[in-house]
Amino acid sequence: MSDADSLKVPFSRPSLGIEEENAVLNVMRSGWLTTGKYALQFEKDFADFLAKGCSSNGQKKEVTALAVNSNTSGMILAMEACGVTKGTAVITTPYTFVSTAMCARHLGADVFFADVEKDSYSIDCSKIEEILKKDAEHGEHKIKAIVPVHIAGNVCNMKKILELAKKYSTKENTIRVIEDAAHSFPSLTELGYAGIIGDIGVFSFYVTKTITTAEGGMVTTTDKELAQRMTVMRMHGMDRTTWNRYTSPRASWEYDIVAEGYKFNLPDILAAIGIEQLKKARLFFENRIKIVEMYNRSFKNLDYIKLPPDGKGNAWHLYLMRIIPEKLKINRDEFAKKLQAKGIGISVHFIPLFRFTYWKNLYPQFTSENFPNAERQYVTTISIPLWPDMTKDDADQVIKAVKEIGEEFHA
Repeated sequence: MSDADSLKVPFSRPSLGIEEENAVLNVMRSGWLTTGKYALQFEKDFADFLAKGCSSNGQKKEVTALAVNSNTSGMILAMEACGVTKGTAVITTPYTFVSTAMCARHLGADVFFADVEKDSYSIDCSKIEEILKKDAEHGEHKIKAIVPVHIAGNVCNMKKILELAKKYSTKENTIRVIEDAAHSFPSLTELGYAGIIGDIGVFSFYVTKTITTAEGGMVTTTDKELAQRMTVMRMHGMDRTTWNRYTSPRASWEYDIVAEGYKFNLPDILAAIGIEQLKKARLFFENRIKIVEMYNRSFKNLDYIKLPPDGKGNAWHLYLMRIIPEKLKINRDEFAKKLQAKGIGISVHFIPLFRFTYWKNLYPQFTSENFPNAERQYVTTISIPLWPDMTKDDADQVIKAVKEIGEEFHA
């Protein structure tokens, strides 16, 4: 068996303890496994957490949190509530996981891509404005939402994005801001927590994320009308929740369908894990920072490594290590394979969407030449291990492997 067959340091590993085990057992023993009191409690706890950092002119806002079975489901709910449908469009970055843009396509909308910034992975606001300006000049007013993605937990320039949405909105067309906050819990900025800075935020609790429910997500907003629409659409367009139907004195079979909804609810058995994970979120974040600091200290003087961008409120979901090709005899793919051969788990975040067959066929005019920054970041970036329970020895093994490869193949 080679080192690659048995990783010494996995790319990611969830931090689960006896608390999560007991929570799941409590749900199993309760006889109620689907969406019920645990999901409601998770929503309340999550909303309360975010509300502590949410203020406007010194006044706290009321946050609504809706538990969903994935970030993808949450993004569809968010876009639908914001009027994204056939004949409309959204603006997002091509440097993201496929679901961000695909959700707009599920709703029949077009997608306009804006390149990322030259020295970061965040969407470039100047490129957003170019698209908005062109849309306005043509009198189309197709754009219903801007969807910034907080890559690796580094929050985009939300102040500027909100200004652009307001500037190009009209009486007939309000441009909403939907944050893809899959990577950014708990990212606290001067504008509040990521996920409640824009009109709607969508989080992910996939197994590799900063907190997990195995699969799942959360949609957050301070807009009551948007919250109401998403609440109805989350469960078949039904005017009652399943929990209400089976716990209310009103007959369980008595309900109305008021919209063409979906089935995007989060079961209690997963929500119970989320409740316990949320209690540990601060500790998880602090542990991540310790590993990041070890990496930064070890890599900052290496001329073949560029440290990841680090802005206000960075959640450090990922450590995006960029190699400098001019300083090496091997490319990113070869560097990544050599890390794996040494037993280090790695990944790449992300393959830009314009490289995929679906998007090539849909928008053949979009190529790497249109998005030079996204292309450059992609071909030079490796995501290396970063998870809360990593030990100093784990980090040391990663650092040792990076340095050995860098020294052996230095140009």
